[in-house]
Amino acid sequence: MDNNNWTSVSHFVLMGMSTRPEEQIPLFVLFLFMYMINVSGNFAIITLIISSPRLHTPMYIFLGNLALVDICFTSTTVPKMLQNIFSSTKAISYMGCLVQTYFFICFAALENFLLAVMAYDRYIAICHPFRYPMILTRMLCSQLVAVCHVFSHLHALLHIYFMGRLVFCADNKIPHFFCDLYPLMKISCSSTHLNTLMIHTEGVIVINGALAFIIVSYACIISVVLRNPSAKGKWKAFSTCGSHLTVVAIFYGTLTWVYFRPLSSYSVTKGRILTVMYTVVTPMLNPFIYSLRNGDIKGAFRKWISRIQT
Repeated sequence: MDNNNWTSVSHFVLMGMSTRPEEQIPLFVLFLFMYMINVSGNFAIITLIISSPRLHTPMYIFLGNLALVDICFTSTTVPKMLQNIFSSTKAISYMGCLVQTYFFICFAALENFLLAVMAYDRYIAICHPFRYPMILTRMLCSQLVAVCHVFSHLHALLHIYFMGRLVFCADNKIPHFFCDLYPLMKISCSSTHLNTLMIHTEGVIVINGALAFIIVSYACIISVVLRNPSAKGKWKAFSTCGSHLTVVAIFYGTLTWVYFRPLSSYSVTKGRILTVMYTVVTPMLNPFIYSLRNGDIKGAFRKWISRIQT
């Protein structure tokens, strides 16, 4: 970065979800509660998958990775937000802001890729059930997860490179609870054309590419299921996909609404609320969505409880 592009601010001020003093304690309690549920619920999923040999299959390997990503995703933003609620300065350093943005983008992209991989897993399991063990081997699962990590970090590095080129002048107040892309671009005193272009091109390709892959996978699944004459077989097939489709709808719906629109039409208030949906609420709900309708997870949980009691 050349000297002309160095920022003139040493830190930013995260304004949080609300500036009203009477709302600070309720917000702290609410987000702390959701964060604890997220961490404990996803940690329980990871523990069950590791401790139960029956769950050492591709479907649950991907689910375990998704649970770990959900913990990391929320931990990127919520602890700092909770700290700032009772902080007099609500400050975050310039470098700390970029680091937070980097990991936020990285874990969001990683969740995006894992949801696509999980759709591929369901496609193979339902459309090619007899070849499933031969296609999705443990080696291939490890390679798919590794590729997801590599592409997520490259995606985040690209956006952080362009964020690092922005100049920030007198205004260092971010009307958000973390260093999100659009709120940072809103307060920059330099051109954000390249940043917006990257979000609307590379970002669209990454997010919509994975979403298109998921849609095609489920189109093939639905086609195969509808040809199944057994009503019981149809219900069993759809029940294994319902949880995943619920997560996909919430995640991509809110993500698309926040980012894939012109910067000029970005609403800070709506952006904050919708960002909470996919950064806090969805990761918190994932353990319940995947476990309440999953007989294997519930069976492993009952066995784990019985071992503890004995």
